[in-house]
Amino acid sequence: MTYIRAVNEALGWALTKHPEVVVFGEDVAIPNGPFGATKGLRDRFGARVFDTPISESAMVGAALGAAVCGLRPVVEVMYGDFLLVAMDQIINQIANARYVSRGRLIPRLVIRSQQGATPGSCAQHSQSLEALFAHVPGLRVGLPATPRDAFQMLRAAVVSDDPVMILEARRLYATKGEVELDAPLEQIGGARVVAAGDDVTVVTWGTAVADVLIAREQLSERGIGCEIIDLRWLSPLDLGSVFESLTRTRRLAVVHEANRTGGFGAEVVARVTEAGLTLLRPPLRIAAKDSRVPSSPALSSAILPNPAGIAHEVAAMLNGGDGAGAEPGMHPGLAGGVRL
Repeated sequence: MTYIRAVNEALGWALTKHPEVVVFGEDVAIPNGPFGATKGLRDRFGARVFDTPISESAMVGAALGAAVCGLRPVVEVMYGDFLLVAMDQIINQIANARYVSRGRLIPRLVIRSQQGATPGSCAQHSQSLEALFAHVPGLRVGLPATPRDAFQMLRAAVVSDDPVMILEARRLYATKGEVELDAPLEQIGGARVVAAGDDVTVVTWGTAVADVLIAREQLSERGIGCEIIDLRWLSPLDLGSVFESLTRTRRLAVVHEANRTGGFGAEVVARVTEAGLTLLRPPLRIAAKDSRVPSSPALSSAILPNPAGIAHEVAAMLNGGDGAGAEPGMHPGLAGGVRL
């Protein structure tokens, strides 16, 4: 099924199995959701699925109030960029509620949103902000990269006793994959090795997973074997499989769509360094340039990682250089992946 249908199935499961679940947000009920994630849920579950005013601070604040009063709200914020309007509610209130109340107030809630760039989207609808939220103690942060994970990670979020942010990607909504609707529930946390290899460990998450898998095929034609690890959850962060992989490959590349400076890739590199693992090459970060995202598809493609750019930069790192003729920070003749 498609990624977006997997989200819909997870929401339907939550509303069916847990009578304390309510789903709300802008246009999620009668219009069936801005991207179709809540299609048909209002008809099936009535007033437990409802529309809100266009106020992210109000809807997220209402989710906190509902949660500490015994419900399990799932609130949808249309674009990840719009989460910034509700930062006080998310960081100062939701993430703090259990701590400042000595455990009396437990905010069992999920904030669903989607982020990242698509052709024609503008600078206020294209940001990848996962590092902001993974930085905050008290929040769980997951980025599903496949329909299977869209289903399983959302279900895990709904039953969690922690506040959870699920950051999806509209670029992935139409992608398809196998989903087991009767699979056992998963716990929050845990990375996954999605492809094996012996030459380099590539750590990634979210939208970049699909790009890295394509790049892996291009690198295999050059005789380079990539082990790809999808972190899935940035909080809690599971690096066990990364450390194990690096004991074999001794080379690390981290790829994400968010811009480079302050991106979560730096956290991965820092923890690998602190673990004292011996690497044969300096770690490589491939990320978007430190720029606003232009609405022009031609311009946005010039700053975002892409499979050809990822393959080029990983190969260059293994060969000990940036490739002949490369300008500083950019590979020759290709837009996208940037060696930083």
